[in-house]
Amino acid sequence: MNRRFLIGAGAAALLAGFIATLAFSEVSSRGSQSPDWFLLTAPPRPAGRPVVSAGGRVSYVDAGVPASPVPAACTHAPVCGNRLDGPRSAMQHVEWKPTMGYTYAYPDDLPEGGGGVSGLAIDSKGNLWAFQRNAPGKPQVFEFGPDHKLIRAIAEDVIGHQEKAHGISVDAEDNVWICDADGATVMKLSPEGKLLATFGVRGKRGDWNEAKGQRLLWQPLDVAFAPNGDVYIGEGHSNESPNDAGSNDPANNIGAARVIHLDKTGKYINQWYGNSIGQGKFSMVHGIAVDPKTGNVWIGDREEYRLVVYTGDGKFVKTVQMRNLTCAPAFDARGNLWVSSGGDGQVLKIDQNGNVLGAAGNGPGVGEGYFSESNYLAWDKQGNLYAGDTGLGRVTEMIAPKK
Repeated sequence: MNRRFLIGAGAAALLAGFIATLAFSEVSSRGSQSPDWFLLTAPPRPAGRPVVSAGGRVSYVDAGVPASPVPAACTHAPVCGNRLDGPRSAMQHVEWKPTMGYTYAYPDDLPEGGGGVSGLAIDSKGNLWAFQRNAPGKPQVFEFGPDHKLIRAIAEDVIGHQEKAHGISVDAEDNVWICDADGATVMKLSPEGKLLATFGVRGKRGDWNEAKGQRLLWQPLDVAFAPNGDVYIGEGHSNESPNDAGSNDPANNIGAARVIHLDKTGKYINQWYGNSIGQGKFSMVHGIAVDPKTGNVWIGDREEYRLVVYTGDGKFVKTVQMRNLTCAPAFDARGNLWVSSGGDGQVLKIDQNGNVLGAAGNGPGVGEGYFSESNYLAWDKQGNLYAGDTGLGRVTEMIAPKK
């Protein structure tokens, strides 16, 4: 396989900025088993719209397009993007020294000009499924073989346009589940890409009330599966979600992040809700994963820098506070716990108390091994680690070092 490691001119400039910034912002600390960490202010992104070409190379077009628009949720918020603290992009990130020996490649070429890869998953055949944020009329779900050649692209005549493509997961039977956050649906596809089931109602954000036969979803973001096949749907973006608490719509007035628990046939079992404060609470379920050894459900409460753990039936276990954004927890084939750090631009291997055991990724950026926003994780049978990038139309392969 011909692996191409390319950095565009904009990426090279970012790398230089990264090194310069690092020289002025390093504050190191070493735990007994953790790698060094330091504080980093990410260099500004070049103006324009990023375009990813073959091999993961990033260039910028349409220079009149703002490089990093302030998220709508932060436009008038006192806690991010305010006049005193400055724009959110100026905040310092905790970065960990990459210690795990991964090298980086971009062998799965998506159509040039597409949006960010919001999620990815790998099935039992070793095929990689990527979920991309693309314009209406263009495919958003792609399947690549172990040889990284495109097998299929699923068009809108099957799944419609996904308003805000988010998580994608593969169950034990190789069915593919996709989450449309803004469209308020979760769809289940066969291994051949045929639509099998839809949960929620397209365009109708709301509450699941089984007693009333009302089965609506509220910003579904990710799906995870228990060893027995039970399904957990994580909902709620917190700083990006509409606040529907107390709305006049009787079908949509809870306005809080939540977890919906179904059995493997889609039958409702229970649900539990978060809040922004208190033990056992959470402000979002940006990512969700089930521990294959215990069946415990791990929630990535991203903006609160914490993981929140429940039993499989929704009883609170513990909160794990982190130094980083907790975009998405994941378990590898050996049951090791990992978490992607979103806009902090790394992937971290951690223990179940949140101690960082190793890090991959070079931080925020667009060069080789950098992420604008690392997200959902998957592993192939060779132990190589894959992550999408919500801000860039590419899939990063982190090639495991040979033992």
